[in-house]
Amino acid sequence: MNQPDTVLPPLTERSGILRWLRHNLFGTWLDGLLTVFGLLLIYLAVKGLLTWIFTIAEWEVVLANLRLFMIGQFPLEQAPRLWVGLGFLLFLTGNSLAIWDKRSYVAATLVLAFPLFLAFLPFNSANRQWLVFLTATGAIGWGLGFSNPQALKKTIVAGWIISLPILVLLTRGFTETDGVGVMAIVGTNLWGGLLLTFLLTVVANIFSFPLGLFLALGRRSELPIIRWFSVGYIELVRGVPLITILFMAQLMLPLFVPGGMDIDRVLRAMVGMTLFSAAYLAENVRGGLQAIPKGQFEAAHALGLSGAKTMIFVILPQALRLIIPILVGQFISVFKDTALVAIVGLFDLLGIARTVLSQPEFIGLHREVYAFVSLLYWVLSYAMSYISQRLETSLGIGTR
Repeated sequence: MNQPDTVLPPLTERSGILRWLRHNLFGTWLDGLLTVFGLLLIYLAVKGLLTWIFTIAEWEVVLANLRLFMIGQFPLEQAPRLWVGLGFLLFLTGNSLAIWDKRSYVAATLVLAFPLFLAFLPFNSANRQWLVFLTATGAIGWGLGFSNPQALKKTIVAGWIISLPILVLLTRGFTETDGVGVMAIVGTNLWGGLLLTFLLTVVANIFSFPLGLFLALGRRSELPIIRWFSVGYIELVRGVPLITILFMAQLMLPLFVPGGMDIDRVLRAMVGMTLFSAAYLAENVRGGLQAIPKGQFEAAHALGLSGAKTMIFVILPQALRLIIPILVGQFISVFKDTALVAIVGLFDLLGIARTVLSQPEFIGLHREVYAFVSLLYWVLSYAMSYISQRLETSLGIGTR
């Protein structure tokens, strides 16, 4: 007998709004009571929140200090080079989305159109042309990547590799002209807000990755000295809180450099966060290495590969692929832990929030300030989580 092209499920399993409601929310009288009670609680909570947001909250504190939240005390006349660096990142992002995630039209639209949306808000009139510039650079990058993906893959990878030095150079500058000129040096004491939080996160994550990788391999080494050193470092650093590492970096790091050499405070914080994050990342990588079956080692040795080549070309790619969710969770944790640098005198996003609350005209507006800061942290954390999910989907992690 010929089978029909479409096989319908049994009548009791067919989907429908009323059937779904009855099955999931009103299956019994107790389920219905709990559903009504839950909806009432959600209504009261959402009503109170929306009432506060649109009628009670005084958002002037955010609008008046938006520049401080974004770039701290960075000189306004030097801000265009920060926009150029951000445009470079949007170009790479658009290009990467078009090359490695062509089907994600929604994500590409949200990422590229968001600056354009901000440009039409009434309080962004001064930066409108730069927001349009960001949208244009992102759209150009996406168009180039979509039209010729294979030819641009290596170029984009190289672009991401050099993006950090370019951003640091654009932020700091390199000409000694007392703050005058396009690329005048801007001291790190003027870096702050989301700019400082972003730089601390990127530097700590990038440099902690190879250090954590070497520590994980060192912990599995057959040489006792290397293994003992790796185990000692990992257990010592994981046994103390991050704030202790930050205080040690601020107070003790200058003791290990030649006399007369002054280490910048931001650099000390970057070193402290890198050393702290590397210990946790090493354990994550070690977990991925232990998940690889021994048959992979035996197969590589049977092909004549040396121990180093086996680890680099066979074991590590599989181990890192398995721990992508853990690595992204670690990166998000580092991003949120940057708030602790406010305790050692750096004006990151949370430090700027405290500064804004000390202004006489905005005393008492704690809820508005911390709600805005929390929103920024959530948006950026969710963006990293979304990138992780798309990467897992493209690599087929969790599927056969």
